[in-house]
Amino acid sequence: MQDITPQQAEPLIDELTAIAARASAATLAVPFSAVEQRSKNDLSPVTAADEAAEAIILEGLARLCPGVPVVAEESVAKGRIPAGLSGSFFCVDPLDGTKEFLAGRDEFTVNIALITQGAPIAGVIAAPKQGLLWRGVIGFGAARLRLKLSGGGTETCEPKAIHTRSAPAQLTVATSRTHLDSVTEAFIGRLPIGERYMCGSSVKFCHLAEGAADIYPRFGPTCEWDIAAGSAILTAAGGAVRAPSGGTLHFGNSDSDFRVPGFIAIGDPVGLPALPGA
Repeated sequence: MQDITPQQAEPLIDELTAIAARASAATLAVPFSAVEQRSKNDLSPVTAADEAAEAIILEGLARLCPGVPVVAEESVAKGRIPAGLSGSFFCVDPLDGTKEFLAGRDEFTVNIALITQGAPIAGVIAAPKQGLLWRGVIGFGAARLRLKLSGGGTETCEPKAIHTRSAPAQLTVATSRTHLDSVTEAFIGRLPIGERYMCGSSVKFCHLAEGAADIYPRFGPTCEWDIAAGSAILTAAGGAVRAPSGGTLHFGNSDSDFRVPGFIAIGDPVGLPALPGA
């Protein structure tokens, strides 16, 4: 199949938004108190909400782009790894922040990204409990929408364009609540910090994309589906996502269980002072 370009992806973004909205509704279908948790082989939690959202996304993507491979977290956990990832494929996390979901927090997200030649070119992130959705296509900008999930149906309001902000003298730093290691802490300690906060999902990328935060570093191994959609949205909004070394991240690494060695998400890649080494 021919690679999908950003120009070809842009007309798909409304349908990708609709798919993410339907998956978001599925995550809220069962009260948190009634959700049963299981552990996968890597001991990370999974629920029926993860699986229901993924089923909706897989069906929607198969209908929208038949023949385009999909790398989805719960499918990969069951050994279903598609071939043909050197071109275009979708990268899906049906419920990022399962621990936050089980704790009843509103930070968990639904993530869909389109990857071409190893780089995220389009992405959608929905935060069902917040009633928000962010999306972006490289070269076409990024936007935030209101989500209405009620009465068994879904609805999105008019998108509002978003953009990263110029780096201030004192940075707002976003960090993971559950994946904060000593190397990341040391890196943050060398930054000019004005504010710092913790959050438990890919929604941090969206905060950078809309100019509410400036940098989100994580130097531990990270699954591609955790950051692919956020990378596309942030880049479309004017930011960047880099490897800890400063280089470019590559997605579709099936030989390393779809993991990257870490990343630094940046709101203002031009105006930010030279980053201290990790």
